[in-house]
Amino acid sequence: MRCTVIVPTYNRRRLLELTLDCLVKQDLHPDRFEVLVVDDGSSDDTAAAVRAYEDRLDLRYFYQPDEGYRVARARNIGIRNATGEIYVSVDSGVLLHSRSLSAHVAAHEASPEPLALNGYVYCFNLDNEDARLIREFVDLDDVDSTIEAMARTNAWPDVRDPFYARYSDDFGHLPAPWLMYWTCHASARTEQVRSIGMYDEAFTQWGGEDLDLAYRLHLDGARFAVSREASSIHYPHEKDHVENVKSALENYRYIVDKYRTPIIRLLTEEPPVRFAAFNDVIEERGLPRCADYLTAG
Repeated sequence: MRCTVIVPTYNRRRLLELTLDCLVKQDLHPDRFEVLVVDDGSSDDTAAAVRAYEDRLDLRYFYQPDEGYRVARARNIGIRNATGEIYVSVDSGVLLHSRSLSAHVAAHEASPEPLALNGYVYCFNLDNEDARLIREFVDLDDVDSTIEAMARTNAWPDVRDPFYARYSDDFGHLPAPWLMYWTCHASARTEQVRSIGMYDEAFTQWGGEDLDLAYRLHLDGARFAVSREASSIHYPHEKDHVENVKSALENYRYIVDKYRTPIIRLLTEEPPVRFAAFNDVIEERGLPRCADYLTAG
């Protein structure tokens, strides 16, 4: 199998360079993957940064004018132009272990059914907590050794790690596995993503477009899991957690109005249902699985 790595970006030239540095170092043969950078209207000369890697990667660059937050459309540009059977989504500033792409490919090749696979993401923080400590700890010249040190010491584990520990690394049996599929580092079959309509471009602010895609992958029969071999670091960058929470809630309301199943409605329930407890609440209340509800309706 061949994979296509799609990296959407916007005014994050340095973070993008860190991600591309890690892609250059992948142990997967260069003939087996391509990298598509889709620029959502940057003004920081991102194009020049990308050109510097063209002799080291099978790399293509796409640009769309800055008309607001259009990451869903940017990802769709990449998916439409992908030549790989596997689509690997990676955000700018995600530092991949050199074996990450090989792990994605191996997992998809071994799966008889379509797979929606999370990479394991160290240092994923919601409000940029521990940013200084993380920057001091990470050796940008040796990301592999840094990740291996984090694994040994349990430093800044994936924020979803308690979920994985509770439900296992293969969690597709849950009624709502799609809640944990975050496209900062994840993969799926390219053709399946195309067949379900790709990303919904009505998402024009932060949050939720990945859950919306994952929900449709779930209904289409994808199995959800995480690969710890496909490991990575979410390198700190500036963010506004309060604003992100507000933006995501507006997008969750859109998702609820779009699908209207009892499980989906939990996204906007008050007080909020924590994602980690979502599946327990579904079981406690005896809510019908979405596919069953839609069939019965």
